Amino acid sequence: MAPFFLFLALFAASANLPSFALADASLAMPQQLDLPSHATFPGPQAERLIRAFNLLPKESSSLGGRHPGGLELAHGRLVEKRFSLPGLSSEDPSVDVLGHHAGYYALPHSHAARMFYLFFESRHHKDDPVVIWLTGGPGCSSELAIFYENGPFSVAKNMSLVWNDFGWDKVSNLLYVDQPTGTGFSYTTDKRDIRHDEAGVSNDLYDFLQVFFKEHPEYVNNDFYITGESYAGHYIPALASRIHRGNKACEGIRINLKGFAIGNGLTDPEIQYKAYTDYALDNGLIQKSDYDRINKIYPACQLAIKLCGTSGTTSCLASYVVCNSIFNSIMKIIGQVNYYDIRKQCEGSLCYDFSNMEKFLNEKSVRDALGVGDIEFVSCSTTVYQAMMVDWMRNLEVGIPALLEDGIKLLVYAGEYDLICNWLGNSRWVHNMEWSGRQEFVSSPEVPFLLDGAESGILKTHGPLSFLKVHDAGHMVPMDQPKAALEMLRRWTHGQLVDSPDSSLHGAM
Repeated sequence: MAPFFLFLALFAASANLPSFALADASLAMPQQLDLPSHATFPGPQAERLIRAFNLLPKESSSLGGRHPGGLELAHGRLVEKRFSLPGLSSEDPSVDVLGHHAGYYALPHSHAARMFYLFFESRHHKDDPVVIWLTGGPGCSSELAIFYENGPFSVAKNMSLVWNDFGWDKVSNLLYVDQPTGTGFSYTTDKRDIRHDEAGVSNDLYDFLQVFFKEHPEYVNNDFYITGESYAGHYIPALASRIHRGNKACEGIRINLKGFAIGNGLTDPEIQYKAYTDYALDNGLIQKSDYDRINKIYPACQLAIKLCGTSGTTSCLASYVVCNSIFNSIMKIIGQVNYYDIRKQCEGSLCYDFSNMEKFLNEKSVRDALGVGDIEFVSCSTTVYQAMMVDWMRNLEVGIPALLEDGIKLLVYAGEYDLICNWLGNSRWVHNMEWSGRQEFVSSPEVPFLLDGAESGILKTHGPLSFLKVHDAGHMVPMDQPKAALEMLRRWTHGQLVDSPDSSLHGAM
């Protein structure tokens, strides 16, 4: 989903199996894992769940839309405009002074793909870092983060815009991209442009960044950071590796990559899927008898993930179905508990209502301001989601050690009340990662992350690697703890996660 896995609960609807049917069947065939004959994959089921989430567009992906305003973009071309959204206060800060930009980029290695992005210049100083935010899903729009998490403004109940006092544009030049193709306002007229793996996703983003910095040379020397959450736990390491490889090979413009941050992400599924039952038991969501029974599924899940890493598409689809039965089994027990924040109950089938964003982006005045014409906005694309299912169980941790060895920083942070990408699973893969500083990181002390004199989280750090467990937050840390999230970003990009005084945030504004 957008900042989270909007579709993980699909297993219950798509496989249509008893909770533990897969455990017995899969364990009975250790040599090979096959999908049950009656298992199906998300399609109508996904649309039903998205509709309950108040995010269902007219089409399941941005395919076949007209070019905005009839504009034809040549491959590799970027067209951008300054914009000011209706309903936004004209009071300080002035949008005309700040510079808010919307644009389309015609992806060169595609048949007809057009990538939509929004760029917000820093409210503080243009020399601030350039930070790109990638929303997960897979297939959910970055506009969800803009209007509900860390963007410059949010949508009020009366459909007006309210400035966000803790928008990340207060300490960075902030870039949001609707990706992969078919997400948000990004679109194509050719279904061959839909991506299926991280190579396709990261190459498209790399091509975009090359042209973005060509069009904005004043930001080329700024520090560059990659951020995001949820399924972006796949996107972010892949993009970091692609940029690092391009820099080493002297491809095009050198991107000044300094670090990447993953929030409540899915990065190493083999480790993180085991953590589901442990987290649920630790937090009283399931009983010990439930824990023992559900854990019988895990060996089949683990084997399927290993096969996915070596055997390709069929085994990756099998691992998706088998492993998600673990999560599905927990959900059958906990019922209406919000799996993005276990302190809460779900509101509707998918726990949150972001429909005001959808309504706002459907207003003609807003579309005219953004330059998107009649392109259908896709909050969360079922087409993209299904296409990326073969990528789901891939381990993206494997490329991270090489980045750490070259001094590129990694921050993994997680809200403590999220079940779906819980802090326990994230902590485990970070601690398990093999790199030269592993032992020092493992033995390093946990220290409080202080904000306004109070503990807002628990931090562990050594060299370029940091892990932060954020208090009083669920899956979407910037939404639940906006001030702490902004201060986290500011300190991390300034190399001051541990020893920065908590009052320094105000001085940066």
